[in-house]
Amino acid sequence: MAGDAAGGRRSPAAVASWVFVVVWLLYAAATQWSVVRFRVVIVLALTVAAVAVAVWLGRHSRVALVPVVGAAVLAGSALVTASVPLWTYVRGGWLIACYVLLIGLPLAVAGAVLTRPHRVSARALVLAAIAGQALLVTLAVLGDRAPRIDVWVVLQQASDVLGQGHNIYAAHWVGSPGDKDSFPYLPWTAVLLAPGRWLAGDVRWALGAWTLVSLAGFLRLCGPRRNAAVAAGVGIAAVALIAFPGTLTLFDQAWTEPLLFTGILWWALLVREDRAWWAVVPLGLALASKQHVALLLPLALVWRRFGVARTLATGALAGLLSLPWFLASPRDFIHDAVSGSVQSRPLRFADTWYLVFYNDLHLTLPFWVVGVVVLGVLAAAVMVVRRRQPGVAELLRWGALVLLVANVVNKQAFYNQYWLSAALVIASVAVDAAGSPELRQRRAAGSVPATPA
Repeated sequence: MAGDAAGGRRSPAAVASWVFVVVWLLYAAATQWSVVRFRVVIVLALTVAAVAVAVWLGRHSRVALVPVVGAAVLAGSALVTASVPLWTYVRGGWLIACYVLLIGLPLAVAGAVLTRPHRVSARALVLAAIAGQALLVTLAVLGDRAPRIDVWVVLQQASDVLGQGHNIYAAHWVGSPGDKDSFPYLPWTAVLLAPGRWLAGDVRWALGAWTLVSLAGFLRLCGPRRNAAVAAGVGIAAVALIAFPGTLTLFDQAWTEPLLFTGILWWALLVREDRAWWAVVPLGLALASKQHVALLLPLALVWRRFGVARTLATGALAGLLSLPWFLASPRDFIHDAVSGSVQSRPLRFADTWYLVFYNDLHLTLPFWVVGVVVLGVLAAAVMVVRRRQPGVAELLRWGALVLLVANVVNKQAFYNQYWLSAALVIASVAVDAAGSPELRQRRAAGSVPATPA
């Protein structure tokens, strides 16, 4: 921990980093406990996290995953995983193996970065995260061949419908414990996950593969191999993402937010590398996969590094990708992908303020109240981004905040949506740790010290 030269007081960066550790673990515990459970205290914890991100953005604080801070994040995540109730259909030896992985990996990495901080490279840590992710998906799929959740049933059967050349928005699902006659996502969720079903019998294999693509983005942040030790925080962030409590539930239940995270992360990375027109593709695919990605477009619109033309191109690409399903049956498409989401009933175990009023106060809020809150926060974020023109890392944090607020006031929000905000936050910390591509090049050339004083 850094102190100033005068009196050994902790620097603002050190204070911000330790506050980050506390809030990260509070948020992690709340989200793991939230499946499938409604508690007002969970909503309060999620709200505290949203306020903390807002303060972080307002104060321009810098969080650095230096070894002791990174070790605290990882060891704390292992402790939360071990002590907080976890919902999963994985059982027996498969579940034990999952616990060993999700507790053992972060503890091992925490020990390594504490005892050998100059010998553990970011690249090695990201490769460990990639191996851990591949193993986790394998254990989840083999340990629970048929999860009893409508998401998995719908995605499996939607893949079959796609393979037969039929319309997923006009299909009916057999044996689903929830949705039986609607496909609640945008169509490219099915398209991007269907190869898992076609090639290996389960969409979760494709979901895991897309997560590995996102981790490849962390590997890209490590820079050239000769410079791998410069940004060890990148590797710590990658392991923190995989070890985030509740991740087993995410893949066991086939929740699709890792697909969105992959698109958003690669959009940010390509913009960071001044390949902003290429960045249209991953963001367009994410937008064509799930509706709430649209909340990020106003931020991209006023952010000059992406801008109006590319944002419009992103919307056009997503529209073009979705057009065949709309033309096949406009009524079914609008019902399933648009009006169905707005008109859906609140579920009693969604940990949101809407459900606090619904469950505890027996009041059904008009949905326009949710809209006012979300649009108000979005408008404020847009104004600040337009004025400040932040870097890539801060832009990711703004996106995380907007999505988090939208979730915590909505009538349906679950672990998977909250996971996406956490993933964007930890990705932003990794981008900060990596520095700018220009700085990396100068360090590689030896004109800038590899480790700042």
